Amino acid sequence: MRLFVERMSVEQADDHEHRYAEQEVPVLALAFDYGGTRIRASDRRKHFFVAASGTLVLVQRDLPGEARAQCLLEGFGAVELECADGYSADLDSQADYIVQVGGNVHTLCSFTAYALPQLEGLGFCIEIAGEYPYQVVSPDVPWYASVDAQEERSDWFSLELGIEIDGKRVNLVPPLLELLEECAEITNLDALLRMSGRFRVIPVGENRYLPVPPERLRSVLQVLLELYRGEQLPNGVLGFPGSRAAAVAKLDTALGGAACVFWGGDTDVCNRGRALNRGVPVSGVRANTGLKARLRPYQQEGVDWLQHLLECDVGGVLADDMGLGKTLQTIALLWAEKVSGRMNGPSLVLMPTSLISNWARELKKFAPQLEVLVLHGSKRDARRAAVPGADVVLTTYPLLLRDLEHFRDRSFHLLILDEAQAIKNPRSQINKAVSALSARHRLCLSGTPVENNLEELWSLFEFLMPGFLGSAERFRTAFRTPIERDGNMQKLASLRTAVAPFILRRMKETVARDLPPKTELVRPVELAGDQRELYESIRAAAHSEVRMAIKKKGIPGSAIAILDALMKLRQVCCDPRLVAVPSARSVQSSAKFALFFELLSTQLEQGRRVLVFSQFTRMLALLSLGLKERKLAHVDLTGSTLDRQKVVDDFEAGKADVFLISLKAGGTGLNLTSADTVIHYDPWWNAAAQAQATDRAYRIGQTRPVFVYNLIVAGSVEERMLRLQQKKQQLAASLLGSGGVPSRLTEGDLEDLFAPLAD
Repeated sequence: MRLFVERMSVEQADDHEHRYAEQEVPVLALAFDYGGTRIRASDRRKHFFVAASGTLVLVQRDLPGEARAQCLLEGFGAVELECADGYSADLDSQADYIVQVGGNVHTLCSFTAYALPQLEGLGFCIEIAGEYPYQVVSPDVPWYASVDAQEERSDWFSLELGIEIDGKRVNLVPPLLELLEECAEITNLDALLRMSGRFRVIPVGENRYLPVPPERLRSVLQVLLELYRGEQLPNGVLGFPGSRAAAVAKLDTALGGAACVFWGGDTDVCNRGRALNRGVPVSGVRANTGLKARLRPYQQEGVDWLQHLLECDVGGVLADDMGLGKTLQTIALLWAEKVSGRMNGPSLVLMPTSLISNWARELKKFAPQLEVLVLHGSKRDARRAAVPGADVVLTTYPLLLRDLEHFRDRSFHLLILDEAQAIKNPRSQINKAVSALSARHRLCLSGTPVENNLEELWSLFEFLMPGFLGSAERFRTAFRTPIERDGNMQKLASLRTAVAPFILRRMKETVARDLPPKTELVRPVELAGDQRELYESIRAAAHSEVRMAIKKKGIPGSAIAILDALMKLRQVCCDPRLVAVPSARSVQSSAKFALFFELLSTQLEQGRRVLVFSQFTRMLALLSLGLKERKLAHVDLTGSTLDRQKVVDDFEAGKADVFLISLKAGGTGLNLTSADTVIHYDPWWNAAAQAQATDRAYRIGQTRPVFVYNLIVAGSVEERMLRLQQKKQQLAASLLGSGGVPSRLTEGDLEDLFAPLAD
């Protein structure tokens, strides 16, 4: 059985107008070999004569056998030409069958790649015309990948990916990127592959295609999707930053294993990527040696992970839950770098002002051998000459803005940002300042790397590894908008996969099982009388103003008006004395103020020690006045407190059982494990900030159960904001854990916030 595969011009009838159009289609000529004599399948003779030794010999055809062969052929999609509806061929055509598959190049090549080898295995002798346009190369052809450094950009590389045919390389980056452009939205990738039949084919030369199974093609395209920034280099290669080495190394798995890919060029970057994909090895330098602390197992794992990032020459975010010891793990890393001999210069740690005393104290306690220089206060200029000889330099974000010229020309071994959400706004001056600093390695510490939106994540990674997540505009188009607005779970999974090697996130409930339980409670209170009337009058006026602002400027342009209106309503809920309107002066009662002292009295009677947080310093002043009237000892900490450490020490020493704290000034950097009750007087929708404040008490070292109270006015903007808090929490959980996709603040959300008090 011989099968000749070629193409031929046929005429296809138009069913509607009975016109004919010439079309190039693949056709098959089937012949049966009887001792060297070929008989076409379309030949109707039952027998024929052949000349043998001067005589004619009658040969009977094996018609049942031929019929079986024809059935086999037709089982693979071939249709007899004379039975093909709407097609007609030239009278002198030798074709017997047409491959009637609708003209899709992928399905036509699929016939060549899938059907013809099987027919050959069944006894057919296949001949393919040289000009046949749907020829394929073996799917098992060897792949190659070549990575080279880009001279014009530091730590940037180019990737060429392709196959070898007859000893010649064929670069497949351009056609693969065309496929990515064709399915610019990853949600279309599966649909694109389903449309391709058994194979998707990629052109590899004139009339030749490489068939790639959908699963392999999906894996390769997903790797390229992580690397692609919307453009390819002029020589048909793909540029990527060295921080993307982990994605490049995934080509090993995508193409069937490292043995299936021949790597050339700069193999060091590929090895770096493989190391990142393998994960953290068994501990290298043991930070415990000489460290004045006993690390918990998860903390040692954190130090190992940080060292692993440094060895792979990438940055990362230690995003452990608040209270798990990010500071200690970082000090252990600094000590490990020192004792290993890798620290060939000072490391710089930047932090909010409220944390600098804590960092200095912790370094002295756990690593007294490190030479620590604190650049803070009015005498810091006199200490600058000591920077080159220091191991660790501590300063604050506000001081960096003032002293940037003194830091810009120095190079540091490590640049570490504590409470790194300080740079979450990529347009802020502090973000630009820290990005201008030079360091061999960059790290971020933050229990809340994502508080409100994914732009904050982009900002952190743009500092850590510029270009890792692409430009801000491309990140917005490729990830933020599809995830936040459209709920695209595949985009979320893609982003999570990309950042996973560079974020370490552990929660208290999984790694600190010895911590006592924490109980979260909501204590609602009803507004009544004059306070209720005040709330409703301010709410109605504020709602009207917000609607007008949104009508003129839209929600983004109305942010100031919205926040101002919400603040007024929150102030009414807290205490009418906070509200700067004439009608508030006559309101003498405050339902929440009364609830607070009722709750506080109960807690103190039970021997509990209490932290009280508020965003309003004026509210703390009113609470302080109420405590003095009741002769209850207390301490307070706000932005105007001169000696933070003294008030902390006084509370920890038991000189007072109530600690009034401004959420902004004391929400981070305090270790107050002697307290076992936390009261949030005025909850806000930044759940991460509240959680940080709570964890001043609920952290390693706490031995007693912790109770957390959220005081809210029932049916008010406060209760509605608690629901929005849950949406904000989903944003972080969706990226760092297994939560769903968050929602943005909508006009419907605002209508709900400004709704009247429930009856």
